[in-house]
Amino acid sequence: MKDVRILGTGAYVPDRIVSNDEVGAPAGVDDAWITRKTAIRERRWAAPEQATSDLATAAARAAMESAGITAEQLSVIAVATSTPDRPQPPTAAYVQRNLGASGTAAFDVNAVCSGTVFALSAVSGVMLRRGGHALVIGADVYSRILDPADRKTVILFGDGAGAMVLGPTGRGPLVRHVALHTFGALADLIQVPAGGSRLPADPGALDAGLQYFAMDGREVRRFVVEELPQLVKGFLHEAGVGPEDISHFVPHQANGVMLDEVFADLSLPRATMHKTVTQLGNTGAASIPITLDAAVRKGAFRPGELVLLAGFGGGMAASFALVEW
Repeated sequence: MKDVRILGTGAYVPDRIVSNDEVGAPAGVDDAWITRKTAIRERRWAAPEQATSDLATAAARAAMESAGITAEQLSVIAVATSTPDRPQPPTAAYVQRNLGASGTAAFDVNAVCSGTVFALSAVSGVMLRRGGHALVIGADVYSRILDPADRKTVILFGDGAGAMVLGPTGRGPLVRHVALHTFGALADLIQVPAGGSRLPADPGALDAGLQYFAMDGREVRRFVVEELPQLVKGFLHEAGVGPEDISHFVPHQANGVMLDEVFADLSLPRATMHKTVTQLGNTGAASIPITLDAAVRKGAFRPGELVLLAGFGGGMAASFALVEW
């Protein structure tokens, strides 16, 4: 990750605010139940005419403005998403077209909620070979794949996009270390069963509701609670820093109650955890860059501080990035 720096951040969330009462009614739960279980109070859902590429493009433009660059200066665009506009072409191709960035390589990364850090890692290597700047975007529109009656999932998710501009210049926060993990034995814990080559979204699959997002919440929580602390400990050791050196923790915004439990177990004694989950819910691959951008715009980070980004989710996967501000 040598010489890769974050030159700008940006985010976009749709205008429509969806309350706990609205999302909970079809699932048979109320605001108090949702808040107690998740600490989520509201989320944003995309308008009918908005697709993932639209949210991604808006976040990208905000990040490019923050970085002070134009589309002509980009060499690569990567969109981390598990809710693409279409199965093909890649959503990144639409973003490239929207931005007028015709000279770039553009591709998608699907590592579900860990995807943005996976994309950051992949793009850094491409960028260092090609030169120029890279645009990493996490974007998801989960509202389109949720079963309104499934209280385990429909209460959690919101739509949004976050972006980072990366560059090899001497200014900006330095990406010091990245680590990626996938636990394929647990791949079925989070899935959308229909719509791929294993099970096409034919009328029978649609009648059975197999086009919807499905999650074994109990086992997912077990994975996060049991695996994440050890993975973080190993990551910090690889990066050559101690837990006490971390000033800020920016995790995937899966569930506010679970985040508080996990953060207590991570033993990062000087770190501040940043959260957007209360107002935005779980925005999938977008949650880390959205939360990072919110912290940046609040002026939360000071020069020299270490920021730990941590993704986890479907695959099952986990991803970490250490950034020196």
